[in-house]
Amino acid sequence: MDALETRELAYFSTVADELHFGRAAVRLGITQPALSKAIRQLERRLGVSLFDRTSRAVTLTEAGQVLAREAPAALEAVIAATVRTQRAGTPRLVLAMKPGGDAGLLPALITAYERERGVLPIEVVFGADRARMLREGQADAALLYAPPDDVCGLDTETLLREAPVAVLPASHPIAHRAQLCMADLAGENLHQHPSGTGAQSGISELMHLIALGRKVAVLPESLTKPLRDDLAAIPVTDLPSSVLALAWPAHSTSPSVAALARAAGSVAQQQVRSGI
Repeated sequence: MDALETRELAYFSTVADELHFGRAAVRLGITQPALSKAIRQLERRLGVSLFDRTSRAVTLTEAGQVLAREAPAALEAVIAATVRTQRAGTPRLVLAMKPGGDAGLLPALITAYERERGVLPIEVVFGADRARMLREGQADAALLYAPPDDVCGLDTETLLREAPVAVLPASHPIAHRAQLCMADLAGENLHQHPSGTGAQSGISELMHLIALGRKVAVLPESLTKPLRDDLAAIPVTDLPSSVLALAWPAHSTSPSVAALARAAGSVAQQQVRSGI
């Protein structure tokens, strides 16, 4: 059997995602007959049916479910290889992060990294899905919060553990409590980290809405500092702590990535010693 082509995997993955040939064709920018033909050719090459088709529905067969699990990783690997090859012409270490998503540790991390010998220049880029940027080769390392970021298949160095806090107006009836659980926030217009907020302007806007009584929020404590006088931040006891971590692809052999990981470890130890 010939090796599968990237185009075939992309076509299959889109149909598997949509379970509708018409919608998948629109996403791919091709006609539905051309897509149907490509999938039939793929099925003939593999010798299995990938989809059960009726006039009412498209569903994955057992073989299709297997390929649906395997195809995304294969596509990510091809994309990553392409991007890393293109980036090799301008050597640098790309660190991805969410705006404001460093808990104030980035300056110390960069300073410690730049003390290492023979490292590449570091470039900080911003993105919403940093884990995907790593997997697709757009970044060499990233600052992630887990949960909710998916660190599966990545190596990590923990920088900071943060218990979540609820941020409420200081005048709120439960703002005087020493701790809360999520049930105490039932019925509130709740913003839970992360849902797009992270840039300083976004945090400032969120804090203003909380002060006006329009929202309450559950955030890592570092995102609440400095806290406005008209707000209260109260520990939430029934949610797991968020871990701020430096992450990089498990297969990385880059000396500069290794130097960044060492720098991250040094910064983390300093935080522990200082009690922050």
